[in-house]
Amino acid sequence: MEQKYQDYSELINALKSTCKVLNLERNSQLHQDVTSLCDYLANPNFQIAVFGPFNHGKSTLLNAMLGNRTLPIDLIPTTGAAITVKYGTTVRTRIMLVDGTEIYRSGTEVLQQFAVLDGNRQMRKDVASVEVFCPHPFLETGIEFIDLPGTNDREAQDILVKDRLLGTDLVIQLLDARKLMTLGERENLRDWLLDRNIKTVIFVANFLNLLEPEEQKQVQNRLLFVAESFRADLPPGFSNLYRVDALPALRARLKGDVALANSSGLAAFETALQNLVGILQQNSGNVRLPRVQAVSSQLQTLLVDKIYKCSQEIKIFDDKENARIEIKQKAQNLIYQGFKTSIYELESWLSLPNLLAKYQADIAVALAENNLQSWQTGTFKKDLTELQNSVIKWLYQAYDFFKSERPEDLKIPFPNAPQLTLPEKQTNLNTNDLSEPGSLAVGGGIGWLLGGPVGAAVVGSISYLLNKNLQKQDEQSTKDSYNQQVAKICIAAAENYLSRFSSQGLSILAEYEQKAAKVIYFEASKEPVEITQQREDLQKFQNEFNQLLAELKKANISTKYQPYQDKPKSASPQPPKQQVYTPPTENTPRNTQTKVEPLRQQVYTPPPPPPNPAEVEAKFRNWELDQEIAQIKANMKSPGTNQKPQNPPKKQAEIDKIVRAYKILGLQPTASFDEVKQAYKTLVKKWHPDLFVNQPQMQKQTQEKMRLINDAYNILAEL
Repeated sequence: MEQKYQDYSELINALKSTCKVLNLERNSQLHQDVTSLCDYLANPNFQIAVFGPFNHGKSTLLNAMLGNRTLPIDLIPTTGAAITVKYGTTVRTRIMLVDGTEIYRSGTEVLQQFAVLDGNRQMRKDVASVEVFCPHPFLETGIEFIDLPGTNDREAQDILVKDRLLGTDLVIQLLDARKLMTLGERENLRDWLLDRNIKTVIFVANFLNLLEPEEQKQVQNRLLFVAESFRADLPPGFSNLYRVDALPALRARLKGDVALANSSGLAAFETALQNLVGILQQNSGNVRLPRVQAVSSQLQTLLVDKIYKCSQEIKIFDDKENARIEIKQKAQNLIYQGFKTSIYELESWLSLPNLLAKYQADIAVALAENNLQSWQTGTFKKDLTELQNSVIKWLYQAYDFFKSERPEDLKIPFPNAPQLTLPEKQTNLNTNDLSEPGSLAVGGGIGWLLGGPVGAAVVGSISYLLNKNLQKQDEQSTKDSYNQQVAKICIAAAENYLSRFSSQGLSILAEYEQKAAKVIYFEASKEPVEITQQREDLQKFQNEFNQLLAELKKANISTKYQPYQDKPKSASPQPPKQQVYTPPTENTPRNTQTKVEPLRQQVYTPPPPPPNPAEVEAKFRNWELDQEIAQIKANMKSPGTNQKPQNPPKKQAEIDKIVRAYKILGLQPTASFDEVKQAYKTLVKKWHPDLFVNQPQMQKQTQEKMRLINDAYNILAEL
């Protein structure tokens, strides 16, 4: 059953769309092939093209078959355009110009103006198409003849001929029996036709009547060889080689001389042609679809290449980006661990029980000696500053890695000094006060606001009371001496001071932890525009490829490819699961402030401590230096990464290399390997090519710089 052209409308759209997606040049051979093929599929008529070198009698043969001088005939190459001969009730000509102008005339005289080569044997460039309508019964069955310009004359004519051949159902190659095609010409034509699966080709030999009988036999044998070499794909029982003496045939047809028409070979050729066309018309899909398969396979190959290229470029970017994310993740997790350790230590230090255990006695004594400001600036501030700096250090390390948000300094202020209200001093102070338990001066000789030995006695009482572990400090003993009363006031003031400091410090620390979440955090950098475009292109190419395959399948055209599986549009690579620092919420239990008895009857038991800060710091430093550099070197594909250490160089050339390596890294020859690693790390961060992606010239320089740095590091690493 003949397939109608409308069945191919979606296939035509898919072929045209693929050309557009591939952005094929309009003058490229493939684009022209697709255009010709689409026009071919859209045409319901059966087209027969007649072609051959100029002056081979193409127009003469067609005129003989049509029975009149419809087409121009001359001794020079005349046909300057492809002339399509269609059925019409009268002979008339329609010419379409490139600018859209339509010229419609009776007869064919207008062909002399628009369809004939000029004096310089050039085709007119303003002619888009030429059609001749003729009342012939063979044409009325849906047949169209195409009289093509002569080949082997001008390149433009050869290109036009090839473009039209792809869109014809049957090709008639006219041969000059006096001068057959050379082997090279035959092979070139055969290759071009077979590459496009054009196999419905028949040969007609002209001018055989002009040869002597002996020559005719020799030429006939050569003609058989030429025809057989083309391996025509014709129905069984049909030859692909015929003889027609075109000019005698035309004369016979014009005169109505049947005998001459028979002897010229025209009658036999016409009979064979009509029967052949009748069979091919009923199976037009067998003629057309192999050509679609040949041309579409080129489109599929180009799409696959585009898809592969896009996929590879995206994969390279994703792999590199994921490697960077992995490095950042490791840094984040280590910084997180170090920060939490430092927070834990400062939080534990700020807990009131620990502050009381460590500092209450000293503060009470400092109050008794009127020396709180000096003690606070010295011992207390030094301890606090060390812990605060330990916390801040990790946030600045995070900022150095992630550049997310610059951290603020952690500042925990000291409370105002307590204002002591002393009890009324007994007027009858005796020496028994100094002989009471705990009344010996700890800081003997130091003056106090009460003055002299009494002050020293109060200091002694402070030490005594804090170590006595009395159960009820709020019950005043009638036996308390004045010194002990003052000591208790100092102890209570110290507790109040530390309580205010602990409460305020923990509050500030909690708020600082909330802010730290924005610092100890990284997210993948925004994907470059060109990679996003690559992803869109990849999706577009895959969709187009799948659509083309679907339409080919509908037309029963086989292909070696399988559709690409539908995938969600890929965005930029997502970071692997990582430990993001999340500070406690307001409802999360913390080391909250509790009322603590002034004397030391309670023992604070902290939770199990995190890793030792020194171990965390060492672990981070080792990773930062070794792991990051190893990753960078792997990305740079620097040579010598896995080479085994070699013996120290003995030759002068090797010594020179070592000296040069130290110089490249900016080090003295006496530098330790730790200094080498640190210098290498510093230079990598300064000269890595990724820092200069928007500066092509600088990137080339940095690549060379990194090569020298890598080589220098490898040389010194082997010492």
